[in-house]
Amino acid sequence: MPLESITIFTDGSSRGNPGPGGFGAVVITDGKVTELGGREAHTTNNRMEIQAAISALSYLSTLHFALSTITVYSDSSYVINGITKWVFGWQKNGWQTLQKKEVENRDLWEAFIGVTKGKSIEWKQVGGHVGVAGNVRCDEIATAFADGAKPDLYSGPLEQYTIKNIFDVSQDAGLAKEKSSNRAHSNAKAYSYVSLVGGKIETHKTWAECEARVKGKPAKFKKALSVDGERTLIAEWSK
Repeated sequence: MPLESITIFTDGSSRGNPGPGGFGAVVITDGKVTELGGREAHTTNNRMEIQAAISALSYLSTLHFALSTITVYSDSSYVINGITKWVFGWQKNGWQTLQKKEVENRDLWEAFIGVTKGKSIEWKQVGGHVGVAGNVRCDEIATAFADGAKPDLYSGPLEQYTIKNIFDVSQDAGLAKEKSSNRAHSNAKAYSYVSLVGGKIETHKTWAECEARVKGKPAKFKKALSVDGERTLIAEWSK
């Protein structure tokens, strides 16, 4: 007898790229919720994003039911484009990119292809850090593992799951606006960069200069978009 519905949320995280990382997944199957997660000591964010999807789909293979259509929600365009588009070209080209370079994370992509075989999967991208309940929970699991913690993973009836809006994939308008604003700030041309190292503040005209000062040290640094922004940062950090 087939499961009537299968919904999956996945996310990955790393502290450094590479660095310690973790992944999280929430799998909902006919009234049951199963949370999954894990950690690697030296990895990348992209590897953890892929591993989250692999783990969730591998878990389905342990269920003694025929599988209906599976809906997977991920905030990673790398995962979704990779498994729905890019892998076909990579396989055809002997796992080389169009630039004749070895495909990164080939081991995971091959495993990923394996766990998708025979499954009807609908891939849907959601925004990260914009209040989508399933994505938020997966991020909590992934970052906890990345930080070396051992989060409690739920496995039990959907009706007892603490996240009551788990199927709601709408964005929080305030968080989405904030994220858009942060992205615009990140892409904007810098007037200068301000750094704070050892209690001393300096300004830099290029990111390379700022990076050379802060790299490998306990430091604060931020991009200023104008002379007023630079002065504000210096004033705040001088308190």
